Amino acid sequence: MQKSDLIWLDGEFVPWDEAKVHVLTHTLHYGLGAFEGIRCYRTEDGRSAVFRLHEHTRRLFASAHILEMAIPFAPAAIDEACLDTIRRNKLHECYIRPLVFLGDGEMGLAAVNAVRVAVVVWPWGSYLGDDGIENGIRVKTSSYQRFHVNTLMTKAKAVGHYVNSILAAREARRGGYDEALMLDTDGFVAEASGENLFIVRDGVVKTPPLTSVLPGITRATIITLLREQGYTLVEDRFTRDEAYIADEAFFTGTAAEVTPIREIDDRAIGVGKPGPVTQAMQKSYFASVRGEDPKHREWLSFV
Repeated sequence: MQKSDLIWLDGEFVPWDEAKVHVLTHTLHYGLGAFEGIRCYRTEDGRSAVFRLHEHTRRLFASAHILEMAIPFAPAAIDEACLDTIRRNKLHECYIRPLVFLGDGEMGLAAVNAVRVAVVVWPWGSYLGDDGIENGIRVKTSSYQRFHVNTLMTKAKAVGHYVNSILAAREARRGGYDEALMLDTDGFVAEASGENLFIVRDGVVKTPPLTSVLPGITRATIITLLREQGYTLVEDRFTRDEAYIADEAFFTGTAAEVTPIREIDDRAIGVGKPGPVTQAMQKSYFASVRGEDPKHREWLSFV
């Protein structure tokens, strides 16, 4: 991981190596916290812009609200903290991680400690690799399920939820695969360990509905782009064998961007390489994040 110079912590900038918390920080022990993953790209005119910053901040506040955590800053202040942290670190492109967590004080499950906020930025390439972006990745259905809607709050991007994802991702990579595919508790396809999924068959694009699935901002972006380009988009449940016989499949996410899937459970998807819909979405998505699409300049917050 490449360090940057400064981290925004509770409204102040501190050097990277001095942004420390106590070992009794409540979130470290119990996992109650919320976070976002956001990206900043260099645009075609040489400026840098954060992609869909306001939507990410809105989701951060929604996650905190679900978890009964009152963020001690206004949304506009978090937006500005993200932009200012990029400026002060003099980065043209980077990943941005706002984090809301409970500090130290009392221990125990019902303890109500001060809510703290950090914003960290650092350079980070393609999450599933440049080769994955170009040629597609291999995916394995996980033995771990995406949790039920009444077990954990599925609409919160919560810190502790990712234990489920970590177990799935480690299982897949230990078996020689790039990523895990997770089913819901009814056995239908939900998402990956940290990405949403789309499949294509006979020109129709399908993605799981937002039942047990985190409402991805990249997912929403791709849905908009698909509809603008005249594709038929269906949000509906489907089984993993329907994914096996898809002509194309791809993951979406801020970290993963638009990553093609060439294989699921040792079965080639389509012809085993990125298809035309996937390639069109990659092209449109990267045009949007780099400011090349005049229709969606409102998605960009310039640094």
